[in-house]
Amino acid sequence: MKITCDKQTLVESVMNVQKAVSTKSCLAALEGIFIKTKGEKLKLCGYDLELGITTEIPCTIEEEGATILNAKILADIIRKAPAETVSISTDLQSISTIKSGPAVFSIAGLSTEDYPELPKVEDSKTINIQGNILKSMIRQTIFAASETDAKPINSGILFEFSEGVLKLVSVDGFRLALRKENVTYSQDIKFVVPRKTLDEVSKLIPDDETEVDISIGKKHIIFAVGSYRIISRLLEGEFLDYKAAIPSSYSTEILINVKNMMQCIERVSLVVTDRLKSPVRCIFENDSARISCITTIGKANDELEVQMKGDNLEIGFNNKYLLDALKNTDSDEVKIQVSGPLSPMKIVPIQGDSFVFLVLPVRLKASDV
Repeated sequence: MKITCDKQTLVESVMNVQKAVSTKSCLAALEGIFIKTKGEKLKLCGYDLELGITTEIPCTIEEEGATILNAKILADIIRKAPAETVSISTDLQSISTIKSGPAVFSIAGLSTEDYPELPKVEDSKTINIQGNILKSMIRQTIFAASETDAKPINSGILFEFSEGVLKLVSVDGFRLALRKENVTYSQDIKFVVPRKTLDEVSKLIPDDETEVDISIGKKHIIFAVGSYRIISRLLEGEFLDYKAAIPSSYSTEILINVKNMMQCIERVSLVVTDRLKSPVRCIFENDSARISCITTIGKANDELEVQMKGDNLEIGFNNKYLLDALKNTDSDEVKIQVSGPLSPMKIVPIQGDSFVFLVLPVRLKASDV
């Protein structure tokens, strides 16, 4: 193989594909990027047996061929390449010579026979969705997906298509996020996509109306974003019955200014650290919210104006969980609906029902007061 590429294009592609490369694997090929000439383009692929990212970039091809190069070494070399172009040539012993201006590197590659084949998505359903909408939906739900594998199904986000509406739902046992949008796809289908996959998909989606094609198979899914294809396994298991988990009634409703509430929580959270955790206490009464927190560092108290309907309420909550929810409302004002001190805090928009965020309360002790 002998090819020449634009440096910047190659750097961008390698850095994106590298996200799917295994950092530690008993199979050395999975720690590399598969590179192959294809027509007049160069195909790059990273795959860790659960997530795969491929792309094709234009290049000048003098000799066709393929190789596997260690992802970290390749990325470091081309990022520091001194010229605007990079050439890669591979000999019969899988030694690749990388040249850019006066800089020359020789690195050992691997036989492409050692690289596992990416899964095929057969009998798939294909759905088109506007990229900036999907990106927004992922961002507004991914924060509530579990970051551990204690319950694997919770480390993903539920996609539920029903009657022309797409819902994304995430849960981690302490909070829930639901975001919905009208779509053109009218069939009913649901599946759970790993958090890691959607994190990478979101990063590859541009901030415009570029369409994303989603192909769903029985066990795998493909997101086509521009020149990139992201293939991932789907998570198996029983996802939470989120409809039953969302309270349908409330005894207290509070209208809050999101920015003011966040700033207030952030101030009282200054006495909370990773080592010294403590719930934040909030008393809603007489159109005010009195917020406080106590740790061995000290005490913090603050207050802000709100608009209330219904019963007065005293409730405790995890500062990070509530801040995450408020930050992702993308609203100036929201409503908090609660049925009592041990019921979930339900955060909804002033108008419409585009999102619902739940944050479970923390039982307050005498020492928290």
